[in-house]
Amino acid sequence: MERTLKVGTFVLCLLPFSWVFYSAAAGRLGPDPAEALTLFTGEWSLRLLALTLLLSPLRMWFGWSIALRLRRMLGLFAFFYACMHFASFLQFYIGWDVAALGEELAERPYITLGFAAWLLMLPLAITSTRGMQRRLRGHWQRLHRLVYPAALLACLHLLWQARSDVGEALVYLAVFAALLGWRARRRFLRGRPGVAART
Repeated sequence: MERTLKVGTFVLCLLPFSWVFYSAAAGRLGPDPAEALTLFTGEWSLRLLALTLLLSPLRMWFGWSIALRLRRMLGLFAFFYACMHFASFLQFYIGWDVAALGEELAERPYITLGFAAWLLMLPLAITSTRGMQRRLRGHWQRLHRLVYPAALLACLHLLWQARSDVGEALVYLAVFAALLGWRARRRFLRGRPGVAART
C-alpha cells in the first residue's frame, strides 16, 4: 500500500512537468511561452509546498500517519519546480548572465524575494536524506523550519509581481497563513502547562 501510494504520488507530481514539456514542444504555451513556463512552474512549486505543509494537519485530524511518509517527496518536487521556475527566468529573461542577475536582484524587490525563497529551500533539499537527518540529529528539525519563511517569501514574491491582479496571490497567502497559524498554535499550546497531554 505504501509503495503504491508513493509511486502514485511520484507520477502525479510529474504530470505538470510532462504537460508543460509537451505544450512547449508542441508550441501550445500561447503568445509568450517564456512567461507561461515561468509562471506555471512557479505556481506548481507553491502548490506542492502547500501540500507538503498540509500533511502534518492531515495526520493530526484524520490519523493518516502514512501521509508524513510523502512529505519528503512532495518537498523535493516543490524544490524541483522552484528550480525550473528559476531556470526559466535565467534562460529567457537574463540569458544566464550573472551581472544581469545581480542587477535584477538589486532593482526588483520581487525577484529578490523569490531568490531568497529559493535559497532557503536549497539546504532543505540537500539535507532531505535519511543519512543527513541522522548526521544533523536535533539540528535537522530546526534547519527544516526554514520552510516557513521560504513559503512566506514565495507568497510575497507572487504578490509583489501581481500588481493589480492580486486575487490568486492572496489565496496562496491565506492558505499558507492558515497552515503556519495552525503550527504556531500547536507550539503555543504545547508550551502551556497541562495542555501538551491533550494535544
